Amino acid sequence: MGKGLLDQKKKARISRLKTKVMQVVFFDLKGIFHHEFVQRGQMVNTQLYQEVLARLWDAVFRKRPEFSENHTRMLQHENAPTHASLLIRSYLAKHQTLLEPHPPYSPDLAPADFFLFPKFKTTLKGRRFQTIEEIQENAIRELRSIT
Repeated sequence: MGKGLLDQKKKARISRLKTKVMQVVFFDLKGIFHHEFVQRGQMVNTQLYQEVLARLWDAVFRKRPEFSENHTRMLQHENAPTHASLLIRSYLAKHQTLLEPHPPYSPDLAPADFFLFPKFKTTLKGRRFQTIEEIQENAIRELRSIT
């Protein structure tokens, strides 16, 4: 019997760590003014999104005081079920927030889809991290470097 299965060299396969880190980012023409990470294992639901929105307005009025002077609140977010829920729509109405519709997918009308996410992902693509904290530190560093 010639060379059999026992004579073949075995190759070790590298298994990828399937760790997912989710980050919520809010920005305007002047740059990013609020971001936070979703805790590991937490579902993004209407309750979480409402809590994020409360923290968002604190950040907006702290970093963009001109918005607090005229009480202008405008928000554009995608039509995800969490964003379009009755609870969120009621919350936005209660806080006098104008909701801009999510535009069609074109580079000039949907900057998150065509500018922020691709630029952010490109810099982190292919890099390996050992801990979630390391992922978060690098994500924040890359996010802050985007002009």
